Amino acid sequence: MNRSLMQNKGLSQAFVQLDMPDAEVYYAPVFFTKQESDVYFEQLQQSINWQQEEIRMFGKQLPLPRLTAWYGDKGYTYSGLYNAPQPWLPVLLQLKERVEQASGHTYNSVLLNYYRSGQDSMGWHSDDEKELGRKPGIASLSFGGERTFAFRHRFRKEIKAVKITLQHGSLLLMQGPTQHFWQHQIPKTSRTTEPRINLTFRNVVA
Repeated sequence: MNRSLMQNKGLSQAFVQLDMPDAEVYYAPVFFTKQESDVYFEQLQQSINWQQEEIRMFGKQLPLPRLTAWYGDKGYTYSGLYNAPQPWLPVLLQLKERVEQASGHTYNSVLLNYYRSGQDSMGWHSDDEKELGRKPGIASLSFGGERTFAFRHRFRKEIKAVKITLQHGSLLLMQGPTQHFWQHQIPKTSRTTEPRINLTFRNVVA
């Protein structure tokens, strides 16, 4: 961890920087207390308007392997799906403010994913849509069951994949050139896992 870099970025010492070339990735495993995290998980599980979206693959309409929701100031397209924004809820504004204070970035939208079991997943991708600008800052909050989060370099195959366990109440920041050079995923697992809710705050500029 490069403490001087973290101070220059305005980040709390609770963050550690992942050892990844061509990237700026910071992780705070205990961003919220367990008590706070339990409360937020329950609020989000009950208040969010969860949707079962479908995407077209191999000539068929297939359900996404998770539930999703999009809230914020602007619409957004990913995986060929246009997401019209739903108005901010008080709980989302609370979380947005806490994340903005910690990251030094501002966000106008949030994508929520609800992983109901280990069979729900997210495939390899980068958050590099043109609507997010050249060097998008993505702040990823996790509540609920722990899941493996994996990175792989898009161009340098000799670099080994990086894996971390996203904990209940943790915050992961992906900034600078990360989305251009790296992909990430939440793979399926056969292990018994508790449901997990993930929020990725972002700033839609287009």
